[in-house]
Amino acid sequence: MAVKRLLPLVLLLAGCGASPATRVTEPGASLIPITTSGSVELLSPLDPLNPCELLSPSERSEAGLTSLGKAKPIGPTRACDWTETGKFGVTITLDGRNGLADLQLAKKTAKSKKVGSHQALEAADRKAGDGTCAVLLGVGDSASVQVDVSNTTFSDTGLACERAGTVAELIEPKLP
Repeated sequence: MAVKRLLPLVLLLAGCGASPATRVTEPGASLIPITTSGSVELLSPLDPLNPCELLSPSERSEAGLTSLGKAKPIGPTRACDWTETGKFGVTITLDGRNGLADLQLAKKTAKSKKVGSHQALEAADRKAGDGTCAVLLGVGDSASVQVDVSNTTFSDTGLACERAGTVAELIEPKLP
């Protein structure tokens, strides 16, 4: 009977003294927390980033944005949304689970490009002319950053792609 009462206490105390996970980072490496027990858990290289902090005030101005972004969780991803009333909106999404190869895009609407040192895709249906465009930046094989632009008039896809490209170029140097 006394053994049954002591067992939960022994199990509880067995966890005491374990060191918390520590982060080990090297430039260009993924974040890898390592515990003293030797277990390793891989995290996304995007985890330290806040999508609403990727554009400085001067960069927002350069992109035509006058307002602060608003955090917007989209499923397991983190995003930030800027709206220029009557003109256009921009959303930056950090996806730590899907690299460019994992994203399902219609081949006829996506074209490969390079933004800084990152492989990228530009996705727009120019025939539809719906005023939307996305630039998707690959971050390693299993993560991506998506810059989506929608013009309020749902027209001028070329302008939407120009805006998405500008934002992608501004945030690219801050990506791992």
